[in-house]
This record gives sequence, C-alpha cells and structure tokens, in this order.
Amino acid sequence: MMSQTQNQKVFIFDTTLRDGEQVPGCKLNAKEKLELAVRLEELGVDILEAGFPVSSPGDFESVNQIAKTLKNTVVCGLSRAVQNDIEVAAAALKPAKRFRIHTGIGTSDLHIKYKFNTTREEIIERAIAAVKLARNFTDDVEFYAEDAGRTENEFLARVIEAVVKAGATTLNIPDTTGYCLPYQYQAKMDYLVNHVAGIEKAILSCHCHNDLGLATANSIAGVMGGARQIECTINGLGERAGNTALEEVVMVLNQHKYLGYYTNINAKLLNPISHEVSEMMRMMVQPNKAIVGANAFSHSSGIHQDGFLKEAQTYEIINPAEVGAEDSKIVLTARSGRSALAHRFEKLGFQYTRNDIDILYPIFVQVADQMKEVKEEDLQKMAADYKK
Repeated sequence: MMSQTQNQKVFIFDTTLRDGEQVPGCKLNAKEKLELAVRLEELGVDILEAGFPVSSPGDFESVNQIAKTLKNTVVCGLSRAVQNDIEVAAAALKPAKRFRIHTGIGTSDLHIKYKFNTTREEIIERAIAAVKLARNFTDDVEFYAEDAGRTENEFLARVIEAVVKAGATTLNIPDTTGYCLPYQYQAKMDYLVNHVAGIEKAILSCHCHNDLGLATANSIAGVMGGARQIECTINGLGERAGNTALEEVVMVLNQHKYLGYYTNINAKLLNPISHEVSEMMRMMVQPNKAIVGANAFSHSSGIHQDGFLKEAQTYEIINPAEVGAEDSKIVLTARSGRSALAHRFEKLGFQYTRNDIDILYPIFVQVADQMKEVKEEDLQKMAADYKK
C-alpha cells in the first residue's frame, strides 16, 4: 500500500467519444462530438480519445476539429497496427497542441490464432513496427495489447518490453472482455512492473470492460498494481456491458485519499456532464447507478432516513454537492418512519409537534400502502384534512 506522502497522480484518459460511441444508437455527429470534447476538457480529463480517424471520413473530421479546438487536453486518435491507420490518425491529429497516437494489436493466444492466424513472434514484430512508425509523428505513443487480460503474463511482458524499447510511452493493458478478477488484474500490472526492462520510462494504463460488473474494481486494482492511467467513459458507456465509469473511479480515489492517489477531475461537474452525455447519446442512466444515478442520494427506508436526518454520514459517504448533484432526497414510502414524515412536512412549512405526527402517521401509512411513493400533493391533502 502506498503512503500518503507519495501522493501520485492518476491520469484520466476519456474514451467516451470513441469506445463510448460504439454503443448501438449512440452515434454522435461532428458538432455533438466537439461540444462534448470541450465539456470533457472543462471536466479536467488529461487525455481525450477523440475517435478512430481511419474508420470513416466523419470520424476523421471530428478528430481533426477537436484537435484544432482543445487547448490543454492531449487529443488522442486510435489506430490498428497498420501503416495507413497510423498515417491517417497522424494527419487528423496534426493541428493539436498536444496529441497522442494510440496503436496496438491483440496479444492473447485466442486473438493470435483466430483473429490474426499468425504467431507470437509475428505479433511482436508488428507491434514494434507500429510503435516505430507512430514515433515518426509524435513522441507521445500509446500501445494497446488487446485482450491482455487473457494473455499469459510472460508473453505479455515480452511484448511490452519490445514496444517500450521501440518508443511507446504509455502501455495500455486492456481487460477487453471484462474477464479478470481484481486480484488477477492487479497481479498482471505488478508482474509487468517487476519483469519489464525499461518499464519506468512509460506509464501503465488500465482499460477495463464491465462484462462481469468488475470494470471499476479492476481499474482501481490496476492502479494498486502500478498503473498510473485509467481509461474510462462518462456513465460507463461502451461496448457490450460498457467500460469503466469515469465518475466511479474518480470518486473511489477521492474517497480513499489515504492511498495517495489523485486526479485532475473537477468532481462538481460529474453530474452535469453525466446528464449531458445521457441526453446527447440518448442513453438513460440507470436510477441506481453509482454517483450519477437518480437514486444515488435518495433514502426510502425508515431506518436509513432516521439515521440520515440525525447525521448525513451515517448513510452517505459523498455529499451530493461534491459531485454536482441535487440535495439528498427523503422519499416517502410505506417503509418510512415518523422522523422522515416530520421532516417532509417541515420542508412544506408545517410546524407539527410530536403529538401531531403521532396522529398523522397512521393516516400516512394507509396512504403509503396504496402507492409506491407519497408525493408532495398527498402531504398537502393530509395537512388540509388534519386541520378540519
């Protein structure tokens, strides 16, 4: 475990506009991409993966426009380990103040045999050639070892050592299928730190998918194992079950400051940008989603409500204001108790005594049993009837 005094930065690499946009129905036009890119720069992301330039003229144009516009964030373009991909990415990124070419190839035996129909040695040669070509255009080259999560550590270390020697400055270790358990992903990073000559010249990066619901846990485990970059998306958007959610990893690191890590993200913008991405990409955020879900700061159980009203930290580890969310909500249901009822009446301007609440509570329970949630208008009616 790191000590507090080390206080190391974890770079946030946002891929909402690339991996996030691969979700069916989430395609953005160039104007929308540029608008979100500007917002992501305001949020404080260190690197923004703007797209896959060779994939279409529209994607090339979007990456090019973003490259011309952003002032502080490094603009990144994806490519395969293919000469034309890399050259097209470089052309799209050229106007940027700072840009990165992200290139790579599959390294697991499954990918080598079935996707490429080649050998391990050929994969290493192609990886070296891709990194060397990318270095002709920029000294900021990221290499991804696709399906690293299912790649044998010994061979993965050979690939990584070869690309570091070729000039890669960031090393993406993707759990492409979301297969790893956190301790396995942490051990993989730890293995690379201890078995790759020259690893200190580059930054290890986590790119985790959520197929088993472990993307956030794996990314944090990766950092614990030595990674200093997390690749993520707003709301966890991404292929299949999604990518690591930016808002989750940022707040995990914020909450566990004793670990000694920090990011440059302005947490107060997390909820606003979550809503903006949800609306623009037409992808609803599930209500129980951590940090940015509609119910993230709602309390409906009587026991929870009573504790929360006495001291918020009994049931909330994050103040909603920290992440730009609305105030915590006391939701009245059949499970709510007297303290929650009194609180809500007080919010509406009624100064009831404990005796008043004792009289009103059985009436409230009868109403609550008939509906999922007791709303403001129901309370107003109860108050009006009580006066009579």
